Amino acid sequence: MLASLLLILSLPHAELGPRPGYLTDLLPEGDLKQQLSACLQQPAKRHPFSIGHRGAPLQFPEHSKASYLAAIRMGAGIVECDVTFTADKQLVCRHAQCDLHQTTDILLRPELAAKCSTPFTPASNGQAASAKCCTSDISLAEYKSLCAKMDGVNLQADNLTDYLNGSPDWRTTLYQQCSAPLSHQESIALFQQHGVMMTPELKAPEVAMPYQGDYSQQDYAQQLINEYKAAGVKPSEVWPQSFQLADIRYWLKHEPEFAKQAVFLDDRVDAEHYDPAHPEQLSPSFSELKAEGLNIIAPPLWVLVSVENGKLVPSAYAKAARAAGLQLITWSLERSGPLAAGGGWYYQSISSITSDDSMTLQLLDVLAQQVGVIGVFSDWPATTTFYANCML
Repeated sequence: MLASLLLILSLPHAELGPRPGYLTDLLPEGDLKQQLSACLQQPAKRHPFSIGHRGAPLQFPEHSKASYLAAIRMGAGIVECDVTFTADKQLVCRHAQCDLHQTTDILLRPELAAKCSTPFTPASNGQAASAKCCTSDISLAEYKSLCAKMDGVNLQADNLTDYLNGSPDWRTTLYQQCSAPLSHQESIALFQQHGVMMTPELKAPEVAMPYQGDYSQQDYAQQLINEYKAAGVKPSEVWPQSFQLADIRYWLKHEPEFAKQAVFLDDRVDAEHYDPAHPEQLSPSFSELKAEGLNIIAPPLWVLVSVENGKLVPSAYAKAARAAGLQLITWSLERSGPLAAGGGWYYQSISSITSDDSMTLQLLDVLAQQVGVIGVFSDWPATTTFYANCML
Protein backbone atom coordinates (compact mmCIF):
# COMPACT_ATOMS: atom_id res chain seq x y z
CA MET A 1 0.00 0.00 0.00
CA LEU A 2 2.83 2.42 0.88
CA ALA A 3 4.61 1.78 -2.42
CA SER A 4 1.37 2.34 -4.34
CA LEU A 5 0.71 5.55 -2.40
CA LEU A 6 4.21 6.88 -3.11
CA LEU A 7 3.76 6.11 -6.80
CA ILE A 8 0.43 7.94 -6.89
CA LEU A 9 1.77 11.01 -5.12
CA SER A 10 4.72 11.24 -7.52
CA LEU A 11 2.51 11.51 -10.59
CA PRO A 12 1.75 14.71 -12.56
CA HIS A 13 -0.67 17.33 -11.31
CA ALA A 14 -4.40 16.68 -11.42
CA GLU A 15 -6.70 18.85 -13.52
CA LEU A 16 -9.29 20.18 -11.09
CA GLY A 17 -11.22 22.69 -13.19
CA PRO A 18 -13.58 25.31 -11.71
CA ARG A 19 -15.89 23.15 -9.58
CA PRO A 20 -13.79 23.03 -6.37
CA GLY A 21 -13.58 26.82 -6.44
CA TYR A 22 -17.29 27.13 -7.11
CA LEU A 23 -18.13 24.95 -4.11
CA THR A 24 -15.60 26.75 -1.90
CA ASP A 25 -17.09 30.14 -2.80
CA LEU A 26 -20.50 28.90 -1.60
CA LEU A 27 -19.23 27.93 1.85
CA PRO A 28 -20.32 30.03 4.82
CA GLU A 29 -17.59 32.22 6.28
CA GLY A 30 -15.37 30.34 8.67
CA ASP A 31 -12.23 28.24 9.08
CA LEU A 32 -13.13 25.66 6.43
CA LYS A 33 -13.71 28.31 3.77
CA GLN A 34 -10.48 30.08 4.67
CA GLN A 35 -8.44 26.86 4.56
CA LEU A 36 -9.89 25.66 1.27
CA SER A 37 -9.71 29.11 -0.34
CA ALA A 38 -6.01 29.25 0.45
CA CYS A 39 -5.52 26.01 -1.47
CA LEU A 40 -7.35 26.98 -4.65
CA GLN A 41 -4.23 28.19 -6.45
CA GLN A 42 -2.04 25.31 -5.33
CA PRO A 43 -1.29 22.41 -7.70
CA ALA A 44 -2.94 19.10 -6.82
CA LYS A 45 -1.74 15.53 -7.25
CA ARG A 46 -3.54 12.22 -7.53
CA HIS A 47 -4.77 10.92 -4.17
CA PRO A 48 -6.20 7.53 -3.01
CA PHE A 49 -8.81 9.32 -0.86
CA SER A 50 -10.45 10.31 -4.17
CA ILE A 51 -12.37 7.40 -5.71
CA GLY A 52 -13.93 7.76 -9.15
CA HIS A 53 -17.49 6.41 -8.83
CA ARG A 54 -18.17 4.78 -12.21
CA GLY A 55 -15.54 7.21 -13.52
CA ALA A 56 -16.82 10.79 -13.59
CA PRO A 57 -20.53 10.36 -14.45
CA LEU A 58 -21.62 13.85 -13.46
CA GLN A 59 -20.71 14.78 -17.04
CA PHE A 60 -19.41 11.64 -18.80
CA PRO A 61 -21.30 8.41 -19.59
CA GLU A 62 -20.63 6.09 -16.67
CA HIS A 63 -18.22 3.16 -17.06
CA SER A 64 -17.03 4.45 -20.41
CA LYS A 65 -13.43 5.06 -21.42
CA ALA A 66 -14.10 8.80 -21.51
CA SER A 67 -15.55 8.72 -17.99
CA TYR A 68 -12.58 6.79 -16.63
CA LEU A 69 -10.05 9.10 -18.28
CA ALA A 70 -11.87 12.13 -16.85
CA ALA A 71 -11.67 10.65 -13.34
CA ILE A 72 -7.97 9.88 -13.77
CA ARG A 73 -7.24 13.38 -15.02
CA MET A 74 -9.08 14.80 -12.01
CA GLY A 75 -6.73 12.97 -9.69
CA ALA A 76 -8.74 9.95 -8.59
CA GLY A 77 -6.29 7.53 -7.01
CA ILE A 78 -8.79 4.68 -7.26
CA VAL A 79 -11.31 4.13 -10.07
CA GLU A 80 -14.33 1.83 -10.08
CA CYS A 81 -15.47 -0.77 -12.58
CA ASP A 82 -18.80 -2.31 -11.62
CA VAL A 83 -18.56 -5.86 -12.94
CA THR A 84 -21.19 -8.04 -14.57
CA PHE A 85 -21.14 -10.65 -17.35
CA THR A 86 -22.25 -11.17 -20.94
CA ALA A 87 -23.98 -14.09 -22.62
CA ASP A 88 -20.59 -15.64 -23.33
CA LYS A 89 -19.56 -15.21 -19.67
CA GLN A 90 -17.14 -12.35 -20.21
CA LEU A 91 -16.82 -9.65 -17.56
CA VAL A 92 -17.72 -6.06 -18.46
CA CYS A 93 -17.99 -2.71 -16.67
CA ARG A 94 -21.65 -1.86 -16.11
CA HIS A 95 -23.51 -0.67 -13.02
CA ALA A 96 -26.17 -3.35 -13.35
CA GLN A 97 -26.53 -6.44 -15.47
CA CYS A 98 -29.77 -5.13 -16.96
CA ASP A 99 -29.22 -1.42 -17.50
CA LEU A 100 -28.14 -1.34 -21.15
CA HIS A 101 -31.45 0.20 -22.24
CA GLN A 102 -30.71 3.28 -20.11
CA THR A 103 -26.90 3.53 -20.31
CA THR A 104 -26.20 2.63 -23.96
CA ASP A 105 -27.73 3.00 -27.42
CA ILE A 106 -28.72 -0.69 -27.68
CA LEU A 107 -32.38 0.18 -28.41
CA LEU A 108 -31.24 2.11 -31.48
CA ARG A 109 -29.56 -1.04 -32.86
CA PRO A 110 -32.46 -3.15 -34.23
CA GLU A 111 -30.45 -6.36 -34.45
CA LEU A 112 -29.38 -6.03 -30.81
CA ALA A 113 -32.62 -4.53 -29.50
CA ALA A 114 -34.32 -7.69 -30.74
CA LYS A 115 -32.23 -9.66 -28.22
CA CYS A 116 -33.28 -7.57 -25.20
CA SER A 117 -35.08 -9.41 -22.41
CA THR A 118 -37.99 -6.97 -22.71
CA PRO A 119 -38.47 -4.86 -25.85
CA PHE A 120 -39.23 -1.15 -25.67
CA THR A 121 -42.86 -0.37 -24.96
CA PRO A 122 -43.97 3.30 -25.04
CA ALA A 123 -46.01 4.88 -22.27
CA SER A 124 -49.73 4.43 -22.83
CA ASN A 125 -52.97 4.58 -20.86
CA GLY A 126 -51.24 5.43 -17.61
CA GLN A 127 -48.60 2.72 -17.98
CA ALA A 128 -44.95 3.88 -17.89
CA ALA A 129 -42.64 3.25 -20.81
CA SER A 130 -40.43 0.22 -20.30
CA ALA A 131 -37.57 -1.89 -21.63
CA LYS A 132 -35.01 -4.31 -20.20
CA CYS A 133 -31.73 -4.97 -21.93
CA CYS A 134 -29.06 -7.02 -20.15
CA THR A 135 -25.40 -7.69 -20.73
CA SER A 136 -26.35 -11.36 -20.54
CA ASP A 137 -28.62 -10.87 -23.58
CA ILE A 138 -25.63 -10.26 -25.86
CA SER A 139 -22.03 -11.38 -26.44
CA LEU A 140 -18.92 -9.43 -25.51
CA ALA A 141 -18.35 -8.53 -29.17
CA GLU A 142 -21.90 -7.17 -29.41
CA TYR A 143 -21.47 -5.27 -26.16
CA LYS A 144 -18.28 -3.70 -27.49
CA SER A 145 -20.18 -2.40 -30.54
CA LEU A 146 -22.43 -0.20 -28.35
CA CYS A 147 -22.04 3.47 -27.48
CA ALA A 148 -22.40 4.51 -23.85
CA LYS A 149 -24.83 7.31 -23.03
CA MET A 150 -25.68 9.33 -19.94
CA ASP A 151 -27.72 7.22 -17.53
CA GLY A 152 -31.48 7.71 -17.56
CA VAL A 153 -34.73 7.17 -19.41
CA ASN A 154 -38.01 9.10 -19.66
CA LEU A 155 -40.71 6.81 -18.32
CA GLN A 156 -43.45 9.10 -19.67
CA ALA A 157 -42.20 8.89 -23.26
CA ASP A 158 -44.51 7.67 -26.03
CA ASN A 159 -41.62 7.18 -28.48
CA LEU A 160 -38.09 5.76 -28.37
CA THR A 161 -36.24 9.02 -28.96
CA ASP A 162 -37.88 10.71 -25.98
CA TYR A 163 -37.47 7.56 -23.87
CA LEU A 164 -33.69 7.62 -24.32
CA ASN A 165 -33.56 11.35 -23.56
CA GLY A 166 -34.18 10.86 -19.86
CA SER A 167 -30.98 11.85 -18.08
CA PRO A 168 -31.48 14.37 -15.23
CA ASP A 169 -31.12 17.93 -16.47
CA TRP A 170 -28.25 18.64 -14.06
CA ARG A 171 -26.07 16.21 -15.98
CA THR A 172 -24.78 17.12 -19.42
CA THR A 173 -24.91 15.18 -22.68
CA LEU A 174 -22.09 17.27 -24.14
CA TYR A 175 -19.56 14.44 -23.79
CA GLN A 176 -21.56 11.37 -24.84
CA GLN A 177 -20.39 11.18 -28.45
CA CYS A 178 -20.19 7.39 -28.73
CA SER A 179 -17.98 6.83 -25.74
CA ALA A 180 -16.79 3.23 -25.67
CA PRO A 181 -18.02 0.85 -22.96
CA LEU A 182 -15.20 -1.32 -21.62
CA SER A 183 -14.71 -4.92 -20.67
CA HIS A 184 -13.30 -5.59 -17.21
CA GLN A 185 -9.97 -6.61 -18.73
CA GLU A 186 -9.84 -3.38 -20.75
CA SER A 187 -10.50 -1.35 -17.60
CA ILE A 188 -7.60 -3.10 -15.87
CA ALA A 189 -5.27 -2.31 -18.77
CA LEU A 190 -6.39 1.33 -18.82
CA PHE A 191 -5.92 1.74 -15.08
CA GLN A 192 -2.50 0.06 -15.23
CA GLN A 193 -1.46 2.37 -18.04
CA HIS A 194 -2.27 5.42 -15.93
CA GLY A 195 -1.01 4.09 -12.61
CA VAL A 196 -4.27 4.19 -10.64
CA MET A 197 -5.61 1.61 -8.21
CA MET A 198 -8.78 -0.32 -8.97
CA THR A 199 -12.02 -1.05 -7.14
CA PRO A 200 -14.20 -3.58 -8.97
CA GLU A 201 -17.69 -4.21 -7.63
CA LEU A 202 -19.12 -7.68 -8.24
CA LYS A 203 -22.72 -6.86 -9.16
CA ALA A 204 -25.57 -9.13 -8.13
CA PRO A 205 -26.68 -11.22 -11.13
CA GLU A 206 -30.16 -10.56 -12.50
CA VAL A 207 -30.32 -14.00 -14.07
CA ALA A 208 -30.70 -17.36 -12.36
CA MET A 209 -27.43 -18.80 -11.10
CA PRO A 210 -25.72 -21.04 -11.97
CA TYR A 211 -25.97 -19.25 -15.31
CA GLN A 212 -26.50 -21.59 -18.27
CA GLY A 213 -26.30 -24.42 -15.75
CA ASP A 214 -22.55 -24.30 -15.13
CA TYR A 215 -21.48 -20.77 -14.16
CA SER A 216 -21.89 -20.36 -10.40
CA GLN A 217 -21.66 -17.29 -8.19
CA GLN A 218 -18.33 -18.64 -6.95
CA ASP A 219 -17.06 -18.98 -10.54
CA TYR A 220 -18.09 -15.38 -11.14
CA ALA A 221 -16.35 -14.11 -7.99
CA GLN A 222 -13.21 -16.06 -8.82
CA GLN A 223 -13.15 -14.89 -12.45
CA LEU A 224 -13.03 -11.29 -11.25
CA ILE A 225 -9.90 -11.96 -9.18
CA ASN A 226 -8.34 -14.13 -11.89
CA GLU A 227 -8.38 -11.25 -14.36
CA TYR A 228 -6.26 -9.15 -12.00
CA LYS A 229 -3.85 -12.02 -11.51
CA ALA A 230 -3.57 -12.56 -15.27
CA ALA A 231 -2.75 -8.88 -15.74
CA GLY A 232 -0.08 -8.97 -13.04
CA VAL A 233 -1.88 -6.56 -10.73
CA LYS A 234 -0.76 -6.67 -7.12
CA PRO A 235 -3.46 -7.36 -4.48
CA SER A 236 -2.49 -4.08 -2.77
CA GLU A 237 -3.71 -2.20 -5.86
CA VAL A 238 -7.19 -3.79 -5.86
CA TRP A 239 -10.17 -3.04 -3.59
CA PRO A 240 -12.81 -5.66 -4.54
CA GLN A 241 -16.34 -4.75 -3.46
CA SER A 242 -19.69 -6.46 -3.07
CA PHE A 243 -23.07 -5.90 -1.43
CA GLN A 244 -23.25 -9.66 -0.96
CA LEU A 245 -21.51 -10.95 2.17
CA ALA A 246 -21.23 -14.35 0.50
CA ASP A 247 -18.88 -12.83 -2.10
CA ILE A 248 -16.74 -11.22 0.61
CA ARG A 249 -16.58 -14.50 2.51
CA TYR A 250 -15.62 -16.37 -0.66
CA TRP A 251 -12.68 -13.99 -1.23
CA LEU A 252 -11.63 -14.18 2.42
CA LYS A 253 -11.43 -17.97 2.15
CA HIS A 254 -10.06 -18.43 -1.37
CA GLU A 255 -8.23 -15.17 -2.12
CA PRO A 256 -7.03 -13.87 1.26
CA GLU A 257 -4.43 -11.47 -0.19
CA PHE A 258 -6.98 -9.73 -2.39
CA ALA A 259 -9.52 -9.88 0.45
CA LYS A 260 -7.34 -7.75 2.75
CA GLN A 261 -8.82 -4.72 0.97
CA ALA A 262 -12.23 -6.23 0.24
CA VAL A 263 -15.03 -3.70 0.76
CA PHE A 264 -18.42 -4.78 2.11
CA LEU A 265 -20.98 -2.36 0.68
CA ASP A 266 -23.47 -2.19 3.52
CA ASP A 267 -27.02 -1.71 2.28
CA ARG A 268 -28.52 -3.35 5.37
CA VAL A 269 -29.02 0.22 6.55
CA ASP A 270 -31.59 0.76 3.81
CA ALA A 271 -33.91 -1.88 5.27
CA GLU A 272 -37.18 -0.64 6.75
CA HIS A 273 -36.35 -1.97 10.22
CA TYR A 274 -32.89 -0.33 10.47
CA ASP A 275 -32.61 1.94 13.52
CA PRO A 276 -29.84 4.56 13.06
CA ALA A 277 -29.64 5.02 16.83
CA HIS A 278 -28.87 1.33 17.37
CA PRO A 279 -26.47 0.04 14.72
CA GLU A 280 -25.43 -2.70 17.15
CA GLN A 281 -28.64 -4.46 16.13
CA LEU A 282 -27.26 -5.13 12.66
CA SER A 283 -26.44 -8.77 12.02
CA PRO A 284 -23.68 -9.75 11.66
CA SER A 285 -22.39 -7.10 14.02
CA PHE A 286 -19.35 -4.97 13.27
CA SER A 287 -17.27 -7.04 15.69
CA GLU A 288 -18.42 -10.27 14.08
CA LEU A 289 -17.51 -8.97 10.62
CA LYS A 290 -14.09 -7.94 11.86
CA ALA A 291 -13.59 -11.37 13.42
CA GLU A 292 -14.33 -12.97 10.05
CA GLY A 293 -11.47 -10.99 8.53
CA LEU A 294 -13.27 -8.01 7.03
CA ASN A 295 -11.29 -4.78 7.25
CA ILE A 296 -13.38 -2.23 5.31
CA ILE A 297 -17.09 -1.47 5.37
CA ALA A 298 -18.81 1.07 3.12
CA PRO A 299 -22.29 2.44 3.82
CA PRO A 300 -23.85 5.38 1.91
CA LEU A 301 -23.05 8.96 2.93
CA TRP A 302 -26.12 9.56 5.08
CA VAL A 303 -25.37 6.61 7.36
CA LEU A 304 -22.12 8.08 8.69
CA VAL A 305 -23.41 11.49 9.80
CA SER A 306 -26.25 13.01 11.76
CA VAL A 307 -27.28 16.45 13.02
CA GLU A 308 -26.92 17.64 16.61
CA ASN A 309 -27.75 21.22 17.58
CA GLY A 310 -27.70 22.22 13.94
CA LYS A 311 -24.25 20.79 13.26
CA LEU A 312 -22.92 17.77 11.39
CA VAL A 313 -21.53 15.05 13.65
CA PRO A 314 -20.44 11.41 13.26
CA SER A 315 -23.32 8.97 13.53
CA ALA A 316 -23.72 6.08 15.95
CA TYR A 317 -22.95 3.74 13.03
CA ALA A 318 -19.65 5.52 12.32
CA LYS A 319 -18.57 5.36 15.95
CA ALA A 320 -19.51 1.69 16.35
CA ALA A 321 -17.80 0.57 13.15
CA ARG A 322 -14.59 2.39 14.04
CA ALA A 323 -14.71 1.01 17.60
CA ALA A 324 -14.84 -2.51 16.15
CA GLY A 325 -11.65 -1.83 14.18
CA LEU A 326 -13.25 -1.42 10.76
CA GLN A 327 -12.09 1.17 8.25
CA LEU A 328 -14.73 3.21 6.44
CA ILE A 329 -15.31 4.19 2.81
CA THR A 330 -18.52 5.91 1.69
CA TRP A 331 -20.59 6.63 -1.44
CA SER A 332 -21.42 8.68 -3.45
CA LEU A 333 -20.64 12.39 -3.34
CA GLU A 334 -22.04 14.66 -6.08
CA ARG A 335 -24.59 12.12 -7.27
CA SER A 336 -27.62 14.01 -5.99
CA GLY A 337 -27.62 17.04 -8.25
CA PRO A 338 -28.19 20.52 -6.74
CA LEU A 339 -28.67 20.32 -2.98
CA ALA A 340 -31.09 23.20 -2.50
CA ALA A 341 -33.97 20.83 -1.71
CA GLY A 342 -32.20 18.80 0.97
CA GLY A 343 -30.07 16.53 -1.18
CA GLY A 344 -32.40 13.55 -1.55
CA TRP A 345 -31.57 9.95 -0.60
CA TYR A 346 -27.82 10.42 -0.09
CA TYR A 347 -28.37 13.28 2.39
CA GLN A 348 -31.49 12.03 4.17
CA SER A 349 -29.99 12.10 7.68
CA ILE A 350 -28.90 15.75 7.29
CA SER A 351 -31.60 17.18 5.03
CA SER A 352 -32.63 19.64 7.76
CA ILE A 353 -29.38 21.57 7.27
CA THR A 354 -28.77 20.89 3.56
CA SER A 355 -29.82 23.96 1.62
CA ASP A 356 -27.18 24.47 -1.08
CA ASP A 357 -24.16 22.86 -2.73
CA SER A 358 -21.76 24.09 -0.05
CA MET A 359 -22.89 21.07 1.99
CA THR A 360 -20.77 18.95 -0.40
CA LEU A 361 -17.57 20.29 1.17
CA GLN A 362 -18.96 20.58 4.70
CA LEU A 363 -20.00 16.94 4.62
CA LEU A 364 -16.68 15.90 3.11
CA ASP A 365 -14.81 17.68 5.89
CA VAL A 366 -16.75 15.93 8.66
CA LEU A 367 -16.35 12.57 6.94
CA ALA A 368 -12.58 13.06 6.69
CA GLN A 369 -11.77 14.82 9.95
CA GLN A 370 -14.32 13.44 12.41
CA VAL A 371 -15.64 10.18 10.99
CA GLY A 372 -12.21 9.21 9.66
CA VAL A 373 -13.15 7.69 6.30
CA ILE A 374 -10.21 6.51 4.20
CA GLY A 375 -11.89 7.21 0.87
CA VAL A 376 -14.96 8.78 -0.71
CA PHE A 377 -16.61 7.79 -3.97
CA SER A 378 -17.54 10.80 -6.07
CA ASP A 379 -19.24 11.35 -9.42
CA TRP A 380 -16.84 14.29 -9.92
CA PRO A 381 -13.47 13.30 -8.40
CA ALA A 382 -11.92 16.76 -8.75
CA THR A 383 -13.80 17.72 -5.57
CA THR A 384 -12.40 14.90 -3.43
CA THR A 385 -8.94 15.30 -4.98
CA PHE A 386 -8.95 19.00 -4.14
CA TYR A 387 -10.07 18.41 -0.57
CA ALA A 388 -7.53 15.63 0.02
CA ASN A 389 -4.62 17.70 -1.32
CA CYS A 390 -5.59 20.64 0.86
CA MET A 391 -6.66 19.00 4.11
CA LEU A 392 -5.15 15.50 4.39
